[in-house]
Amino acid sequence: MSKYRSKVRGNFDWITLWILLSIITIGWLMIYAVEFQDSVHSSIFNFSTSYGKQLVWIGLATVLLAASIIINPVFWKIFSYPILLLACISLVLILFFGAEIKGSQSWFTFGAFSVQPGELAKFPALIALASFLSFHKTDLTTNKGFFSSLALIGLPVGLIMLQPDAGMAITYSALLIVLYREGAHPIWFIALLSIILLFIASIIFDFFLVVFVLLMLGSILIIFHFPNRHPWFLAFSLCLTLAILIMFLDWQIGSIVLMVMFFLTSLVFLLTTREQRLFFLYGPAIILASLFSFSTTYTFEHVLKPHQQDRINVWLRPSLSDPHGSRYNVLQSQLAIGSGGLMGKGYLNGTLTKLNYVPEQNTDFIFVTVGEEQGFVGGAAVIILYAILISRIFLIGEKMKGVFERAYAYGVGGFLFVHFMINIGMTMGLMPVVGIPLPFMSYGGSSLMVFTLMMGVLLRLDYNRRVS
Repeated sequence: MSKYRSKVRGNFDWITLWILLSIITIGWLMIYAVEFQDSVHSSIFNFSTSYGKQLVWIGLATVLLAASIIINPVFWKIFSYPILLLACISLVLILFFGAEIKGSQSWFTFGAFSVQPGELAKFPALIALASFLSFHKTDLTTNKGFFSSLALIGLPVGLIMLQPDAGMAITYSALLIVLYREGAHPIWFIALLSIILLFIASIIFDFFLVVFVLLMLGSILIIFHFPNRHPWFLAFSLCLTLAILIMFLDWQIGSIVLMVMFFLTSLVFLLTTREQRLFFLYGPAIILASLFSFSTTYTFEHVLKPHQQDRINVWLRPSLSDPHGSRYNVLQSQLAIGSGGLMGKGYLNGTLTKLNYVPEQNTDFIFVTVGEEQGFVGGAAVIILYAILISRIFLIGEKMKGVFERAYAYGVGGFLFVHFMINIGMTMGLMPVVGIPLPFMSYGGSSLMVFTLMMGVLLRLDYNRRVS
């Protein structure tokens, strides 16, 4: 027995476990601080409060963590598809029997407690993807392998969008990290990043300015493919200078002038060189990008509802948002974090926290409490803890010998990273407010249970690797 205990003690990743438990503890303390009142001395076991309910969830999560460490990971490999099927069935049932909260039918309620199947489905989606990549020896460099994997991810995402819960659906983009690590061609991710950047630019800037930049980039790419660049650089510089001069008077006229110059230059290029394929490559690409930019602008202005426009404006065009309406949450969040200063106001001394200036402070905006009461130092410490945890998870993934184990580890790290990035970012106004909890810290059982289960299985997989 002593040899077995020493074997477990020496091969188990206790550091990762203690970091996990530390974050959970900090989270509960912050949830307690949100509802703490000097005049009311309530027991921490008062289950009518958020911190009391969270204690119940932490207790259940602890049991789940221990169980997931004990269970042989082969179980998850064998039953990954049936578990995903059950998760999808729950996502269908919620459309008929779920409770609608904040415009989204995403919750099953059981008395004082509620469960979010979209959150719980992350684990089945991850193990199913990891199984698909390992059991079927999927070649992600082929279109069949790549799009089959996307279809597997898209199954729960599509059902979540029917609720609709776009914020939850966005978090499943973490599984793209798994596809990239397992060999998917980088061009798909470059294209996705380009689309996101073009979408953002189309919302922030005038359509003609976006077209101007696209034409300029297209011209530069064509020039760099041409062996004798000097005449083309001179011609491009003259065209660009003329277009900019005209744009000082009128953006639209300047963009049209540059567009004409670009196509005339491309036509000359096509007739005088043997690199005609470049014209047929960059020309359609720029046209498609321009059409996407125009459709984005049109959809935003004429199709989206006012409250949907407000969410995007709060993120990308805050000056156009109502500070007493759609922008109120972010402004109060920034004010509370900034009021904490370097060292914070002290635990349980957050004035803005106690007065509930920030809505959803114990869930989506739990980091605000950290920033106000613990200041820059406390906020930085929490961020460092998450950074260490996520880094260790990716390092564990790199050490894994099997495809299932490596894909699973990268999926866990990806989910944590996406949640962490969006949640911290939206409290500071750097990301859109989409209702994403901070893992292990925000109030709520669904997020805590699923991330604890993910970590337990990961720790067991890592243990098996060490002892094999």
